[in-house]
Amino acid sequence: MTTVDAPGARTPWWFWLVAAISLLWNGFGAFDYTMSHVAPDSYMTAAQKALLATYPGWMHGVWAVGVWGSALGAVLLLLRSKWAFHAFAVSILGALGSFAYSAARGLDPIFPAVICAICAGFIWFARTMTKRGVLR
Repeated sequence: MTTVDAPGARTPWWFWLVAAISLLWNGFGAFDYTMSHVAPDSYMTAAQKALLATYPGWMHGVWAVGVWGSALGAVLLLLRSKWAFHAFAVSILGALGSFAYSAARGLDPIFPAVICAICAGFIWFARTMTKRGVLR
């Protein structure tokens, strides 16, 4: 296995693939969050807007932490920064808060659970790439 610290070593091609997928996935999350808050009338259905209106303030907070932490983590992956791990670790707190809220309200927790699992995967990936010397 090659590392960045080894003389002449290169970053594996699949690292860039995973980083690009992370940016696309988390970029969509950032777009969704932004549109939901800036232009809900043109972006959401009436039922979605009604549900959003019931969110307590802390739910908007954990949603923001999850979305923007993951978006930052994706950018940091592309920059090959070891801080990507920390950004993803913070973002999972938001994802877990969203999952807990959905479960407590009797809402379908499947999508929040999928988001938590994907976030955990990005945490693992960033940690593994840091250990291998790909992230500095």
